[in-house]
Amino acid sequence: MREVTTQYDAVVIGSGPGGEGAAMQLAKKGRNVAIIEKHSSLGGGCTHWGTIPSKALRHSVSRLIEFNSNPLFVGDLRPRSLTFADILRHAQGVIQQQVQMRSGFYQRNDVTVLHGVASFEDRNTLKITQADGTIEYIGTKQVVIATGSRPYHPEDVDFNHERIYDSDTVLSLKHEPRSIIIYGAGVIGCEYASIFRGLGVKVDLINTRDRLLSFLDAEISDALSYHLRNNGVVIRHNEEYERIEGHEDGVTLYTQSGKRLDADCLLYANGRSGNIEELNVENVGLKPNHRGQLEVTGAYQTEVDNIFAVGDIIGYPSLASAAYDQGRICATEMLEGDCQKRLVSDIPTGIYTIPEISSVGKTEEELTEQKVPYEVGRAQFKHLARAQISNMAVGSLKLLFHRDTKEVLGIHCFGERAAEIIHIGQAIMEQKNGGNTIEYFVNTTFNYPTMAEAYRVAALNGLNRVRD
Repeated sequence: MREVTTQYDAVVIGSGPGGEGAAMQLAKKGRNVAIIEKHSSLGGGCTHWGTIPSKALRHSVSRLIEFNSNPLFVGDLRPRSLTFADILRHAQGVIQQQVQMRSGFYQRNDVTVLHGVASFEDRNTLKITQADGTIEYIGTKQVVIATGSRPYHPEDVDFNHERIYDSDTVLSLKHEPRSIIIYGAGVIGCEYASIFRGLGVKVDLINTRDRLLSFLDAEISDALSYHLRNNGVVIRHNEEYERIEGHEDGVTLYTQSGKRLDADCLLYANGRSGNIEELNVENVGLKPNHRGQLEVTGAYQTEVDNIFAVGDIIGYPSLASAAYDQGRICATEMLEGDCQKRLVSDIPTGIYTIPEISSVGKTEEELTEQKVPYEVGRAQFKHLARAQISNMAVGSLKLLFHRDTKEVLGIHCFGERAAEIIHIGQAIMEQKNGGNTIEYFVNTTFNYPTMAEAYRVAALNGLNRVRD
């Protein structure tokens, strides 16, 4: 029997959004909680390699594009360029602020922070291997697995090559590429295509499917394709690599269709895998699927009744925002044994391309397939005073609503600030007892000029299509 040094009520493995949500909820209810983080800094992949750095990069590039396209700034006032290294420095500053803030959360709530790699000895005992090789065993009544995910690495791609990156290692890009191949046109691939093209880098975006982000409303997906192409991104649909070769000064990708693509570097962004290997979950009888993910109940309980899992390690929806809520719901189940709360039915999607995309609810394709009698209301940003003032005229807001009941069924937004704009509509969609109708947007007075005014414009546009 291993000697257990400390006993806890609950141990959370991983300090990303899911782990933080669970740990905070448990600690605030008086539980003795420890959180285990394998890296030297708290925050998980979301803070260090995913959401925070990529969105900080995107923000800097977007502001550069905005500045360069503004007719007020011409001649000597216009900056020549920003390098990838320049904008990375801004991202690092944001990361440090996030780490400092999150460290304060654990200190104020008396959560013990342990750094090291966690693995199961049994359902109530965890082994922690620290960076210097020191091993410690701790005991716990309950466990939350929130270890997140990492970029998928196919075996035939040499990720040790200095010109071949994934979405984690691209954040340590040292040289200034003139061209890049991005393999995988999912959310991450499209976001980085926008970032690099905004910096003037030639981009080949390789999509293994027949259209970009096929889960989106087709009109929004088409708008993204148009604007990426209009900005100079070369999109290649229905392509898969045959082999990828790294050279001293670049990378060559050969497609299965016989094409050869050359670039200064390659970003592989096609899929992610759950961080499950080091946990030794077989010691407690858990079996992950082929993507390294665990099956859970609606309250995030695994097949082992005292072990729970949240975030990317359980798969869909793989969003930082949802993971935090999952952690709180999971903690409530651990505390009370019966948590009736669930994630909201309509989880908003935020995609930080340039321009950005956000949506919530049904798409036109889904409503058509379900034979729902719906109508569409649209507002073009170019017609809004606020968009004209800020020189952000690209984009639109699209409302889908039931022809008879006027219930809002879906909201889709493309353009700058889309991820903020969507929440107004989301709040109305969540109203019960007849509170969710498109008429709310007509009967409500919005500040003027604002981007939110798009809701009134779109609602009037849609209602004008409906004949009584």
